[in-house]
Amino acid sequence: MEKLTRRGLVRVVEPLFPCYIFVSCVVEDHVNEIQHLSGISRLVQFGGKYPKVADPIIEDLQACFGVDDLICVESRLEPGDEVTVASGAFAGMTAQVLKSLPAKKRVQILLDILGRPTTVEVGSEAVMLKKNTLADLAPFLAAPASQEGLRA
Repeated sequence: MEKLTRRGLVRVVEPLFPCYIFVSCVVEDHVNEIQHLSGISRLVQFGGKYPKVADPIIEDLQACFGVDDLICVESRLEPGDEVTVASGAFAGMTAQVLKSLPAKKRVQILLDILGRPTTVEVGSEAVMLKKNTLADLAPFLAAPASQEGLRA
């Protein structure tokens, strides 16, 4: 993924679900064993209940992603996208994409400069989508599971 750092925009490799493991069991029966495993800080709870992930979702994830597979998450800038300028004179400013110019590897953005909307053209690598997480870029992963076939 692309991340905005002090050095500008850099590409990093991140786990799909950082700091999470999925277990297949009746969690309530094994809470003490799971909580005391090395690397486990706590179990996720919502309203005192442990969330369940539907079997088809787990099967889809296993089918799509191997243990060592890498997924390249590309930023596709579309008109209306909110971006952060990562480098140059406008670094750190928020802007709105007006037009993507892929042939030139540039993007036209609308910045608020001194209280006035100003059109600026910058290199595509100089901006980063505000919503740049895997859940934002792959909405099916963030969709709530149906109640059928939930994994305990």
